[in-house]
Amino acid sequence: MFTKPEEKKSVVDMVNSSNVISKETRIKGDIDAQGNIRIEGTVEGLVKSKSKIVIGDSAVIKGNLSSVEAEISGKVDGEVCCSDILYLKKTAYITGNIITKKLVVENGAVFEGKCQMNSKPLKVTGKDGEEKVLKEQFATG
Repeated sequence: MFTKPEEKKSVVDMVNSSNVISKETRIKGDIDAQGNIRIEGTVEGLVKSKSKIVIGDSAVIKGNLSSVEAEISGKVDGEVCCSDILYLKKTAYITGNIITKKLVVENGAVFEGKCQMNSKPLKVTGKDGEEKVLKEQFATG
């Protein structure tokens, strides 16, 4: 009679949710989220979101990033793939290739690698001189 109806999270609530990895946190492994991710700590592995990834000033990522939108202020050692827009803040340092539809770069941001701003697969030449196509381009599906 006085019991509450079972509360269920809708898909919209899950997609609009935020995940925060604090400055003191270290993660070894892949992260695959439906909603937003904000990282201030260290992650070794793939970081994937169907929404937005924010990499804070203190963050260090050793692995690839894949999302619809990303804002990077920290250090990323790996490929960055965004199906919509990528913001590189003045403290961003990326060692790896970038694939995005739109790119906004603040004065002071640094990236070492190739940048491609369209939907065709990016071909890169490895250290051994062999050409390869980046496997994961966009993480929208």
